Amino acid sequence: MASGIFDRLRPPASGTRNATVLAICQGLFTAAVAIDLTLTGLTGYQLAPDKSLATLPFAMITVAGAVVTIFASLLMERIGRRWGFTLGALFGALGGLVSVLAVFRGDFWLFCLGTAGVGAFQAFAQYYRLAAADSVPDEAKAKAISTVLAGGVIAAVLGPALAAWSKDLYPVLFAGSYLMVFLLGLASAALLAIGYRDVAMHAAAGQAFELPARPLATVMRQPIFLAAAANNVIGGAVMMLIMTAAPLAAVACSHSIDDGANIIQWHLVGMFGPSFFAGRLIARFGLATVLFAGMALNVACAVVAVASASLTAFYLALFCLGVGWNFMFVGGTTLLARSYRPAERARVQGAAEILRYGLTAIATLGAGPLLETYGWSNLNIVILPMIVAAGIVTLVWVRQERRAVLVPAGE
Repeated sequence: MASGIFDRLRPPASGTRNATVLAICQGLFTAAVAIDLTLTGLTGYQLAPDKSLATLPFAMITVAGAVVTIFASLLMERIGRRWGFTLGALFGALGGLVSVLAVFRGDFWLFCLGTAGVGAFQAFAQYYRLAAADSVPDEAKAKAISTVLAGGVIAAVLGPALAAWSKDLYPVLFAGSYLMVFLLGLASAALLAIGYRDVAMHAAAGQAFELPARPLATVMRQPIFLAAAANNVIGGAVMMLIMTAAPLAAVACSHSIDDGANIIQWHLVGMFGPSFFAGRLIARFGLATVLFAGMALNVACAVVAVASASLTAFYLALFCLGVGWNFMFVGGTTLLARSYRPAERARVQGAAEILRYGLTAIATLGAGPLLETYGWSNLNIVILPMIVAAGIVTLVWVRQERRAVLVPAGE
C-alpha cells in the first residue's frame, strides 16, 4: 500500500509535528463547521420551498458525515492520511463554494449539496485525533489527542463571531459567511498538503507490528474496545442530546435567545478548553480516573439542571457537560488507539466512528421531541442510566487490566 511505503520513509519524530499541524487544522475545521452550525438553520429557512424542509441542509451535514466516515478510513488506508485529509478539506472548501452559489441563486437543493460537502469534510476531520495518536508511542497518545482537540478552543468562539461578521459582506445575506467556509477549507487543505507527513504507526504495547488482522467482531469484543466505544459513543450522545436542547430549554425558562447562544459558547469552552491539560491529567492520575471524572461531571450537569432553571444553573450545567465530554472523549480515543493492531486500523476506526456518528445523530434528532414531550428536567434524568452503563463497561476494562498485571506476577 502507498501509505506503507511512506510510513517507512518518515522518522517517528514527525509525529510531534503532525500533532501541531493537525491541531491547527482542527481549529480551521471547527471554525468552518461552527459557521455552518450557526447559520445553516436560518439559511435553510430562507431558501426552503416548503418551510418544513428548513432543517434538511443542517441534517445533511450529519448524514453526509456518517455516510463518508467508513469510506474515508478505507481510502486513507490506501492513499495515506496526508492526501486523504487534504481531499477531505477540499470537500469542505467545495461545499462552502457551492453554498455561496446556492445562496446567490436562491437554490435550496444546491444548498443541501453544499452542506453535504461540509459533512464530508467533517468525516475526514474526525480522524485527526486518531492520526495523532497512531503516530506516537502509548505513553504519548493522550497528550497527542489533547493537542489536536485544543485546536478547537479558539475556533469554537471564533467561528460564530466570524459568521456574524461576514454575513453582510455581500448584498445577498449569508453569502459572505459561506465564502469564509470555502477559505477555511482551502487553508486547511494547503497546510495538510505542505505540513503533514505520513508516519509509521506505533503498535500498542506488547503487539508486534507484523501480527495479522483479526476479525472485526473479535476486536470489538475486547473490554478495551468496549470501554473506548462506551466513552466515545455514550459521551458524545449525552453531550449532543443536552447541548441541542439547552438553547430551546433556556428560552422556555424565560431566558433570552442571546442567553441561549452564550450558554452554548460557554459549553464549547468547556468542551475544548480542558484539551490543554487533559493529557497531563491522564499521565498523572491514570486513564481510568480521568474517564470516571468525566462521567461524574456529566452526572453533575444533570443534577444542576434538575435542581434549578436559573441562568447560572444553565451555564454551570453546560460547562460541566462540556468538560465531562472532553475527559470521556480524550480518554475513550486513547483506549481506541490501543485496541487494534496496525493491520486492523482502518476497519476498526471506521466501525468505531460509525457507531459514534449513528448514536449521536439519533440523540440530535431526538433532543427536540424529547424536550417537548418530557421537559428539561426529565431530559437530564434520561442521561443518568446512559452514564451508568458507560461506567460499568469501563469498570470491566479496569478489572481486566488489573488481572493482566497480577496474573504474570503470580506465575
